[in-house]
Amino acid sequence: MNVYDFDKTIYARDSSIDFYVYNLKKDWTLLRFFPKQASAMIRYKLKLIPKTQMKQVFYVYMKTIVNMEDRVKGFWISHRKYLRDFYLSQKKNDDVIISASPAFLLQPLIDEWGCVLIASVVDQNTGYTGENCWGPEKVKRFAELFDLNSIDEFYSDSLSDTPLAKFAKRAFFVSPNHIDIWPNL
Repeated sequence: MNVYDFDKTIYARDSSIDFYVYNLKKDWTLLRFFPKQASAMIRYKLKLIPKTQMKQVFYVYMKTIVNMEDRVKGFWISHRKYLRDFYLSQKKNDDVIISASPAFLLQPLIDEWGCVLIASVVDQNTGYTGENCWGPEKVKRFAELFDLNSIDEFYSDSLSDTPLAKFAKRAFFVSPNHIDIWPNL
């Protein structure tokens, strides 16, 4: 099976940030959460709080969105253009998409593609509720469902995914203009 990171790998940008901006354009009153969000991001960058805690603060805006399902549907109608051709041309039903992005945000695409999703568990009504699916957590989450040695090819844009890339028969580093063999494996 082939395993893919989502943001900046399959999707050319960061879907969580794009979804936030999309929601801001629909409702500028969401800016009232920005001071706490910015503070949490700074504290995370200074290594004062873990990524999961930062995301819990960042996602608090979700509690104000009335019909999240419609909002997600509208987001993908306007943002499909950022899906990368390389993935769309080679996707298979047994692919596994593993992402730090909220599962509910990616699920419509996964349903359409018929593959498997492993992603951060985020309560779309209240914000983040589970461990962020990032770095070593991706290995743990993948191993709960599959044999780690079953990865034929792995694709990601981030060296933070090296722990999972190490298990792949072949690993590829995705950048905006090309795909290379994973460095230093």
